[in-house]
Order: sequence, then C-alpha cells, then structure tokens
Amino acid sequence: CLFFFPVFDRKTGEPPLINGWIPYLGKALIFRKDAYKFLLDQQKKFGDIFTVHIAGRYITFIMDPFQYVYVIRNSKQLEFHEFANKMASKTFDYPALSKGKFPELKENLHRIYQYLQGKPLDIISDHMMKNLQDIFEWKCSQATDWETEKMYKFCCSVMFEASFVTLYGRVPAADGHKVISEIRDKFIKFDASFPYLAANIPIELLGATKKVRKELIHHFLLQNMTKWLGGSKVVQARQDIFEKYELLGDYDKAAHHFAFLWASVGNTIPATFWAMYYLLRHPEALAAVRDEIDHLLQSTGQKRGPTYNIHLTREQLDNLVYLESALNESLRMCSSSMNIRISQEDFVLKLEGNQEVVLRKGDWIALYPQILHMDPEVYEDPKEYKFDRYIEDGKKKTTFYKAGRKLKYFLMPFGSGISMCPGRFLAMNEMKMFLFILLSHFDVELAENKAVRLDNSRMGLGILLPDADIAFRYKLRS
Repeated sequence: CLFFFPVFDRKTGEPPLINGWIPYLGKALIFRKDAYKFLLDQQKKFGDIFTVHIAGRYITFIMDPFQYVYVIRNSKQLEFHEFANKMASKTFDYPALSKGKFPELKENLHRIYQYLQGKPLDIISDHMMKNLQDIFEWKCSQATDWETEKMYKFCCSVMFEASFVTLYGRVPAADGHKVISEIRDKFIKFDASFPYLAANIPIELLGATKKVRKELIHHFLLQNMTKWLGGSKVVQARQDIFEKYELLGDYDKAAHHFAFLWASVGNTIPATFWAMYYLLRHPEALAAVRDEIDHLLQSTGQKRGPTYNIHLTREQLDNLVYLESALNESLRMCSSSMNIRISQEDFVLKLEGNQEVVLRKGDWIALYPQILHMDPEVYEDPKEYKFDRYIEDGKKKTTFYKAGRKLKYFLMPFGSGISMCPGRFLAMNEMKMFLFILLSHFDVELAENKAVRLDNSRMGLGILLPDADIAFRYKLRS
C-alpha cells in the first residue's frame, strides 16, 4: 500500500509538510502519544509554522503566540462552527445543523448563551451556590469525624449533581440523589469513550458505548424532563427553540440536551479536581486561599458552616484574587485544548513580519496553547505550581511577556475567538464556589503521599484527566 500513498507537492508559500510514512495515519500515533513533545520537536526543526499529516488531515500549526491574533481575527476565511457541529452531531447522535433542514437553528441556539452572561449569570450562579451548599450539607450530615474519599470521585459526585440540578432541575423522587447518581455513572462510562468518538472512531467499535449513550439520551426525553422541578432559563429557552422545528424528533431534542450537559461538566469536573489537588499539595497555597475566604465571610458578617447559607455576589467572587490565581494556575497546567480553524477557500493568511501562509480550501489551522502555557519565557519554572502567579502587588496580574514583548494571549484554557467557550464565566464561578464552600466548611488534607500526573489521552480536547485517583480526608471545621 505504500506505493499508493499520495504525495502532495507543496506550493510556493505553503509551510513544510511533516508527512509520516504510515498511509492515512501519518503522524497520528506519535502525536497522540505526546502532542506537546512532538510539536516542540517539530518547532525546533521547522520553525514556528509547519503542516502535519494526522489521520488524513493536513493541520498547519502556528506556534508563535504573537501570530495567534491573525488567525483569530480571520473568522470569515477560517471557520470553526461547521467543524464543531459535525463532530458534536456524530458524537452525541443528533442530526447535523444544516441550514436547509433547520434554518437559523444554530444561530438561535447561540443567542441563548446570553443566559450565561450579565444578570442572568448572577441568577444561575446563585442557584448553583445554593445547590452546592445543599449537597455539602448532605455530605456534612454523614461526616461526624474524618471522612476519607477518593478526590476525583468526590469532585465528580458533587459537581455533577450540583450542575445537573442547577441546569435541569431537581428529581422529585425521594431517592433523587440516587437517580442522579445513576445518570452520573452512565455519563462517566460514555465520557471514557469521548476521545475515541472525537477522533472519528465508529461507536460500534467502542463496546457498550452506543447502548449507554442511548440510555443517557432517553433521560432527556420531554416526558422525563417535565417531571424535573426548577430548571434553568437557559435549558427552558433551548426547549422552546427545539419545539419550533418539526423535523427535529423527540430523540434528537433529547440528544441536544445531553450534549449540553456534557459541555457543562465534561471539562469542569476534571478542572475542579486539579484545582483542589494542587491546593492540597501546597499548604502555603491552601492557607492563603482559606485566609482570603475567611476574611470575606468575616467582613460581610456571614458565618461559615453547613447550617448557614452563604451568599456571594459576582463582585465578591471576582475580588478573591488568591482563589482566582490558584484556579488559573491549575488551568494553565492541566488544560490541553487545540484551537482549530478550517480554511473555507484557497487563502493567503498574512502574519506579522510580512510572513504569509498559503492555505488550500479545507486545510486545518491549529493553535496549541499548552505550548504557550508551558513556555519558560512566559512563565518562569512552568512545570511548578505557583498559586500566586497571577497576582501582582495584591491585584490580578494580566500582563505577561515573551522576548520583552507584551502578549495579548497568555492563558487560553477556554479556547479563543469564535471558538471560545460561551459557558466559561459560569464554569469559573462554579469552581470558585465549590472551593469556597469546601474550604469554609471543612478541614481537608491528602490521605496518600503520591503524585498524580496528567493523562494525555485527551490531548487537544480540553482539560486533561488525572492518570489515577487519590484519597483525601475531610471533617467539619471547628
């Protein structure tokens, strides 16, 4: 088959091509094994712009962060949504959002994200805070002394239930916790196959994943969702829009709701784990964040403990500079998203310094922010966790430099430009509130002396999962 492996002649102005010798796969295997190391090696050989053949795709990587802005601003020629819609429709089993079949559905769904900004964000954040406190109070009722749990399992349990109840409403059954736990367990099984689905591997080759996905989607059929009490406006608005499209079947609507749930917790859960893990691994960070939390409660006349309701405004959350810095630092270290754009036409991308990149229609352009996040020119000792890295003179630090020049983009865990996560503000609030309640209610410490490392199987897809879980202990603060 090697004799029939296509060879693509490079046009003038096209970046050097790294092809690989395996038909179709190209460099897919070595890229999947360690994308970060692979890209750094190619940068040393070929410079800041090069094209890699990965599983039938020709992806041009832009490695220089000063060039990111030129990719991001060309949103007309370099599109993202069509690619994302195709991947999501196949992964979550709903029909592609074609303009002919579903006119303006994509645009209408995008407008709904206004419910995750401004005043509506305050409302949904308040609901999330109350639901988190209810779940922690339930945890407290079982914790008479030191309780030991696995940290990732704990974060997953609390964040999944709080997010589910906040978005979709409470399950009125007496065993509501159990019902949501059953949905969560199925979600975890599906999520384990997500990297393979995103890589376009047929679901039929992934064991029970197809069956689990179908069961999850059935939970979101209208007859089930109408039983849940107190759902959010953002989900209700999505339901209202779906009802306008007769060609969208009941199963298709349910699949959209399931996709929205995954988007809400698929990356937030592991990000919450890493934020908690790094704080517990670094006592000075834990002490600084806890002092900041205690000071806020004291200054606002609020008492901590499971029997007291804590209320935090957006301004108060934003002013917790040590908490936000610690969270940003963990995001810097554990995020591995690949920002993808697809050329809509034969196109010459003009870059800084009179550089030009000749692109063919259908070519992929990729930014890989993990390279930026771990750049020692930008972040001193980038492999070390420094909880106050984003603080300067007691205020938020937002200026970072490379080669003496100020960077426009220095932290990109939520994507960029048109591909930036629309739920990023809610996600940050949720993680801050989780840590706020945990540290105000409990004494917490690691129960195992081992290092947890990043699992690279999700490189390019968002927040990396831990390669193992770790035990921790918690008890009510006196």
